[in-house]
Amino acid sequence: MTARRSLDYASLNDAELAGLCASRDVEAVRHVLTANNQRLFRTAWSILKNRGEAEEAVQAAYVSAFSSMHSFEGRSSLSTWLTRITVNEALGRVRSEQRRRANLDAQGVTVLEAYREKMMAGSETPPPDAAVAREQLRKLLESAVAELPEIFRTVFVLREIEGLSVEDTSEALDIPPGTVKTRLLRAKRRLQEALAPEVKEALTGTFPFAGSDCGALSGAVLMRLGF
Repeated sequence: MTARRSLDYASLNDAELAGLCASRDVEAVRHVLTANNQRLFRTAWSILKNRGEAEEAVQAAYVSAFSSMHSFEGRSSLSTWLTRITVNEALGRVRSEQRRRANLDAQGVTVLEAYREKMMAGSETPPPDAAVAREQLRKLLESAVAELPEIFRTVFVLREIEGLSVEDTSEALDIPPGTVKTRLLRAKRRLQEALAPEVKEALTGTFPFAGSDCGALSGAVLMRLGF
């Protein structure tokens, strides 16, 4: 136990990390969580467009991934492998929600949640404070990205906000590299119509998911994994 705790987990390769996670080394699991929480959250959000649902999707994806960590073959990076699992989990939730809504519509039930949230989003008048102004800017940016069609939005988040390569994005989304490039270009064109150049520079500050958010997610996943 002492030897494992003294490991420099950051220096281990993906296969070694996966092996330790498969053997339920809690520090290895914690390292993988901390290294991937933000990327996976942003990926899930890009599909679900809801923070709470995105967190739930990431937790479920982690549970699925760690339960099958022994099957990780290293054909792609561990991070890309986790991203792909998260994409599948989020898309599965979208399909489930679409079926649920279809059933509700068939029964004549009106769903007003999305409309109510939109109405309430702009109901507060922010005070003239710099920190609040920055937060409003982040919300503006998140809103602009959220308005992108899903096929463009997820590519944009992975490439421009997470900084994944074309190849890793292609692997994570299971689409050709050429499609990644085309969708990113179209996403940028749409955003250019909505955002001024100086606003676009702040994109790396959007979808913050670090610090206490990251720690809380790691704690929830560790609990679900029985640590």
